[in-house]
Amino acid sequence: MYDNILVPVSFEADRNAREAMDIAQAIRAEGGKITLLHVMEHLPQYATEYLPPDHLEKARADITGGLSALSENVENAEVVVVEGHSARTILDYADETKIDCIVIASHRPGMQDYFLGSTAARVVRHAKCAVHVVR
Repeated sequence: MYDNILVPVSFEADRNAREAMDIAQAIRAEGGKITLLHVMEHLPQYATEYLPPDHLEKARADITGGLSALSENVENAEVVVVEGHSARTILDYADETKIDCIVIASHRPGMQDYFLGSTAARVVRHAKCAVHVVR
């Protein structure tokens, strides 16, 4: 059982965030904490010029709402939205907050993952704590 679990959430269609939350709850120690984390990737400058000035605030509010729905009725759950590179930010957050286990949803790997690597693969390779991958 784990006391401090991190569930990184991507809202892509092929990621099963609900199952990741179910697993996190099943392996959480009594009184343990679950943190749902979403990393907002930085957009290139040329792309932001075509977006409304408050696009980041609206995106953050929508993402927070989605994470809150996932954590509804989950005791001792926290929602965190940060900006950065997904894999690196997940790993840094896990180190900074002394996470025991990361429960991360992944897709079936394709050829692009063998050359670039998926976020889940990078987290598995570099995490200093236990990692549970959900497919």
